[in-house]
Amino acid sequence: MKAKNMDQPWWTPARHADRRQILLARNRIQAAMRVWLAEREFIEVDPSALAISPGNEAHLHGFMTEAIGNDGVGRAMYLHTSPEFAMKKLLAAGERRIAAFAHVYRNRERGALHSPEFTMLEWYRVGEGYEVLMADAVAFCRLAAKVAGSATLRFRDKICDPFAEPERLSVAGAFSRYAGVELLGSIRPDGEPDAVVLAAELTRIGLRVAADDTWPDMLSRVLGELVEPHLGMGRITILDEYPSAEAALARKHPGDARVAERFEVYACGVELANGFGELTNPDEQRRRFHLEMDEKARVYGERYPLDEDFLQALAIMPASSGIAMGFDRVVMLATGAPRIDDVIWAPVPE
Repeated sequence: MKAKNMDQPWWTPARHADRRQILLARNRIQAAMRVWLAEREFIEVDPSALAISPGNEAHLHGFMTEAIGNDGVGRAMYLHTSPEFAMKKLLAAGERRIAAFAHVYRNRERGALHSPEFTMLEWYRVGEGYEVLMADAVAFCRLAAKVAGSATLRFRDKICDPFAEPERLSVAGAFSRYAGVELLGSIRPDGEPDAVVLAAELTRIGLRVAADDTWPDMLSRVLGELVEPHLGMGRITILDEYPSAEAALARKHPGDARVAERFEVYACGVELANGFGELTNPDEQRRRFHLEMDEKARVYGERYPLDEDFLQALAIMPASSGIAMGFDRVVMLATGAPRIDDVIWAPVPE
């Protein structure tokens, strides 16, 4: 993209001319992914963006609106941060392989890698292990690069070869390698974290610890400052076995309750996808949601309602694996675009 046009609005002819080849590549990549999914008998679904709850993770922020019924009475609703709840209801209803290119909405997020509205590619496989999703995600990265005519994925000066054999690394292994932190020592056998132990580890390596830091706060600091910058350099990294305290909607690992069947995919230090072996226990999911909303209330002074239909659907949802991929980010890296707004046809106004 020509630097002389960077300060112009996206809709000016000169700026659009600079972006147009990237946007056309976006369309080709999306079309190729749709073919890939159809060849594997995925059904593309189109979940509604309005939801009872935008998602129940403490640090995800939704957009709230009001739905007014025919009786003139309004009720709070939210733009979804992911189509996850709706898609899992479809699995409960009987679908077995589904995918969606969904526009999703996240408040408090804007930057080179973040847009308040972006496109998420989310897909689910019933009766298949979450390792299959790792191969899917790598295949999509390779497909995007091939369609864009690139041998590499690139973010600024960082390069990743998507065609190289990916690295699979546990979170605990990454903490040990890049931060010198023994993470599993701060997790009890039942999966409960011990903030005192992790604080001692951070103090030992010279990382700051605040008096009110929680175990997740410290985990996020090490991950963001010391680990993520090393992931996906030269080849794709699959960061696997997240601690159970960070399982979100994933089930615990059957061989070790300290970790969960959750992984993330990285290229060029950029997170591209987040996959789960899906939790189907509604009581455990409700417990986790309440803990997350308690944390949201503590930090931000607000909480989101629970989608009771979703929790009921979990009780009849079959064993499944699911993954969400930031489609715009994949396009960014395949085309070498420096900002997410460069690969969105009509970006959200700033």
